[in-house]
Amino acid sequence: MQSIKRMGALAVMAAMSSVAVFAADMSSKPMKVDGWVSDSMCGAKHMGTGAACVKKCIGEGAKPVFVDDANKTVWTIDNPEAVKAHYGHHVALTATEDSAAKTLHVDKVTMLADQGAKGASGADSMGGMEHK
Repeated sequence: MQSIKRMGALAVMAAMSSVAVFAADMSSKPMKVDGWVSDSMCGAKHMGTGAACVKKCIGEGAKPVFVDDANKTVWTIDNPEAVKAHYGHHVALTATEDSAAKTLHVDKVTMLADQGAKGASGADSMGGMEHK
């Protein structure tokens, strides 16, 4: 009887461990998302004008961040060198998210064709910032 209880307890623990491992695996899959490379000082409410302002803020100590188009969520980039050539640009990222820490690990950056375009995802979506 004691042996059956132990086996049952072990089975439950194994099942719970499998669920935790599966959940961790699901959250670490790369995703593709469109948005803007900005800086931690200005984030989604950028007060400057495009890449020049983002570069200036980063030069003054701000960190590069990513602002997604869909929710205007500001994400910390855990490997900022990956976006160094894209400050102020509208881009598509392939990245792995850590939603608990609100960070992205960027695997790939692709410039979007609408740089400087007004409209739904153009310059107006970053507080009037112009992208050149």
